[in-house]
Amino acid sequence: MAAKSVALLAVKGAIRAIYKVRGLMREGRETEMGIKVLNCMFRRTIKRFLMTSGSGPTIKPNRALTENLSKDVWSLTNEAAATAANNSKNKGRELINLGQGFFSYSPPHFAISEVQKALEDPMVNQYAPTKGRVSLINSLIQLYSPFYKTQLQPNNVQVTTGANEGILSCLVGLVNPGDEVIVFEPFFDQYISNIRIPGGIVKYVPLHPPKDLEKRVTFGTEWTVDYDELRAAITPKTKALILNSPHNPIGKVFTRNELLQIGQICVENNVFIISDEVYENLYFTNEFTRVATLTPEIGQITLTIGSAGKTFAATGWRIGWIVSLNPDLLKYASMAHTRICFSSPSPFQEACANSLILATEKDYFETMRQEYIRKFEIFTSVFDELRLPYTKPEGTYFVLVDFSKVKIPADYPFPEELKEKAKDFRISYWLINELGVVAIPPTEFYIKEHEKAAENLLRFAVCKSDDYLQKAVERLRLLKDHLD
Repeated sequence: MAAKSVALLAVKGAIRAIYKVRGLMREGRETEMGIKVLNCMFRRTIKRFLMTSGSGPTIKPNRALTENLSKDVWSLTNEAAATAANNSKNKGRELINLGQGFFSYSPPHFAISEVQKALEDPMVNQYAPTKGRVSLINSLIQLYSPFYKTQLQPNNVQVTTGANEGILSCLVGLVNPGDEVIVFEPFFDQYISNIRIPGGIVKYVPLHPPKDLEKRVTFGTEWTVDYDELRAAITPKTKALILNSPHNPIGKVFTRNELLQIGQICVENNVFIISDEVYENLYFTNEFTRVATLTPEIGQITLTIGSAGKTFAATGWRIGWIVSLNPDLLKYASMAHTRICFSSPSPFQEACANSLILATEKDYFETMRQEYIRKFEIFTSVFDELRLPYTKPEGTYFVLVDFSKVKIPADYPFPEELKEKAKDFRISYWLINELGVVAIPPTEFYIKEHEKAAENLLRFAVCKSDDYLQKAVERLRLLKDHLD
């Protein structure tokens, strides 16, 4: 269909919608009804436009990318924040953004210095090997071999363009159309599209919250796996399970026993494990267990994901990695990585290679853990003061807070697009507009059938400076005027 025809269709669609609205108004029906018709006609026109090209045949895009054209949580939250910044209550005061997990401060000086040095080397600014720069692979071998209690080799490591691309490469390398992949709810939303892109089918297993979540401070370990539910989710089509520990958004660090049971179930059913361990250096428990290290059998079915962005407060560097004790398994992720992006940013690889060694020498990881313990103490103090329940994080830089006790007027003017969303979207919108604090509604990380578990919760990210967190605390104290 020619571009001119597409444009003509769009114009005709708009004209028909306008005439229909005029007709409704002449009949004395609500203008709101007319607006709904306009919206409906607009969506149809857009959908038709997306399914056509400017000069070629009808396009049938990958359904993994187009089956849900509604706005995601990031778009809705960012739009609400942009609008709220100009309302009368927020004018003259800073909007406190604790929504997305980006850092408000720079990476450590030693890491920045390594980037600057890398950028001065002409050859480091060219393509890196598809497996990753030798220097970074060697640093990762040096870092992880003690954890795995074996001397890793270069064929145990694949460098990726961020952790998310690492997960996508694992899935593209392993999953065929119709294969099933299990995720625990709540989940990092990128998992879902990553599974669907190669034609995979998502199977959901919920992490069950404590029954009195809304009454007291709880712990991540109190969110539990029902192993019978996990076994029931496995079918002959199940190819893989994605595990996330420390867990976003709960902050749960899976125990050794939990991981052992999950791992054994996967071994028994020939299900591969993609273990997302990007928060491996942000755990506040006595130990952090890596599922691949539990038994030789579990190690052979596991692909472990790591992230320089989370490690060095440098999410824009886009450097991640996959480690596996099974080179024959890892090679398929490596093949996919080569086709997806060929290689990863070379200067940042070189900087990470040197920074990982320096971080170990400087005891950086332990220092970072202590800093985050302090950040959580600063931030959660306001909820202790107001007696608002939350899940005490055992890892990551996220905290879930229960807003059941917060009273929002029944006639509060919410946008139409939020009225059919879960309750936490409206709580988030109210918080942005009334207090100028941005948080993420976590029902976005659930399927519809299970979202009730999180409808009164909001997720806050504390990967901010201590001063910024203190500002957030002062602003959130205003909640005292809105409690039951």
